[in-house]
Amino acid sequence: MSNTKLIAVLLVAVVASTAAWFAFFAKESAPDFTAYAAGPDRKAAFFEYFTPIVVEVNKELATDRVQIQSSCNADKADNLDQFLTKFRVYDADLEQESACEVLLRRADIVPASLAIAQAANESAWGTSRFAKLGNNFFGQWCFSKGCGIVPKSRDTNKNHEVADFRSPADSVESYMLNLNTHDAYKPLRKIRQSLREEDKAVTGVALSYGLGKYSERGDEYGKEIREMISFNKLAVLDKLDLSKQEGEDN
Repeated sequence: MSNTKLIAVLLVAVVASTAAWFAFFAKESAPDFTAYAAGPDRKAAFFEYFTPIVVEVNKELATDRVQIQSSCNADKADNLDQFLTKFRVYDADLEQESACEVLLRRADIVPASLAIAQAANESAWGTSRFAKLGNNFFGQWCFSKGCGIVPKSRDTNKNHEVADFRSPADSVESYMLNLNTHDAYKPLRKIRQSLREEDKAVTGVALSYGLGKYSERGDEYGKEIREMISFNKLAVLDKLDLSKQEGEDN
């Protein structure tokens, strides 16, 4: 190999290793929740860390909803393109409904009580392997090789991995987008839409009845989430979203 080719190969290797180094160290991790005693201390740390993240992501969703409603009221459908992409609205989704109808059902908050109860449930209060290694607090899967962490108990005929996120906030954003766009959670979105139409608050308990396909446990999973919300008095967190729940679609 000539010196020129050798230098080129070395430069590529250096650039690749540098990029990998920055990608690794740019990763943001949650606190080590195992440092807190299991029980009230760990729960308090978990709530304190995740509540602001959930509220912030909901603020972004509420802002999107206001902009969508404004464009729909002004009959400016051209302004919706970015939201159609963000909320994964495809041509097939628009065969029987307008873009405004679909988007206003998808672009909406996920109550803090529901998000935090699911995060606690899916990550064992932030102590699971996937939470600690991949910032995955909601058990979300991905399906391309190397996209995440391979489950130790994965069946030989399966190819899914548990998604790896750059930060806990990215995990929250992905989880909310999943609930707002995946066909499996149409029941949840219809419940939320009905609450809007009846001018009622969107709560975690109400939306938990639309989680039948989130887990193999089916409706029992939703029941478990409701029990977690009740036992840990998480419903009060939904009040943090109240200012964002009123008037967006009026």
